[in-house]
Amino acid sequence: MTNPGLEHYPSFICSQVQSVEGLESSAKKTVCRAVTISRQAGCGALVIAEKLAQYLQAHSADNACPWTVFDRNLIDKVLEDHNLPACLAKFLPEDRVSELEDLIADVFGVHPPSTTVLQQTAETILKLAGAGNVILIGRGANMVTASLPHMLHVRLVAPLEKRIEHTFQFYHDYNKTKDQARKFCLSEDAARQRYLKKYFNADIEDPLLYHMVINTGLVGYDDAARIIGDAVLKLG
Repeated sequence: MTNPGLEHYPSFICSQVQSVEGLESSAKKTVCRAVTISRQAGCGALVIAEKLAQYLQAHSADNACPWTVFDRNLIDKVLEDHNLPACLAKFLPEDRVSELEDLIADVFGVHPPSTTVLQQTAETILKLAGAGNVILIGRGANMVTASLPHMLHVRLVAPLEKRIEHTFQFYHDYNKTKDQARKFCLSEDAARQRYLKKYFNADIEDPLLYHMVINTGLVGYDDAARIIGDAVLKLG
């Protein structure tokens, strides 16, 4: 499943709201299910998320809103929701804003400090999760939506060597070497750990933060998507 472009997101939200309003007017109830995926680098999270969206869509009513994956495109949604310039995109990924940059931002107003960016990102995550039929990858989405009903929080892990191999294959067109793939995995893992620790005072590896932890070194991507999908369909 290919993620829709940014221009489709407003209509996506509107269709979700209209769907809920239509059910309420008919004295019916709807369950707004959503999934968060936390992952070690190179676990195949995006591949699994896209397969999961296909699986859930195949098991949804014909008139149901499409299941949509938000990964890197979540940045575009945050910028759109909060009327932020595109040049700020580099400050939104997990753990990319240093405390020195934050200090400069506070003094000179160069860009929103990370706490402001975190709040804006959280607002967008809550908006999407509240609408339902979304799969949110990373950015502490499981922590942000912890109090929402009908959520499924998943953690994907795998042995480092398997993650390096996946990263090497995934970025092969960009001439990433095995050594670069290793450095990428270790760097991304550390950044995501710092992000959750700094902003949520949580350990990203704590299994109690998730409904399920799946080792994609032992479970194939198709099976992982099916396992998660079956759990989602049982929510509510």
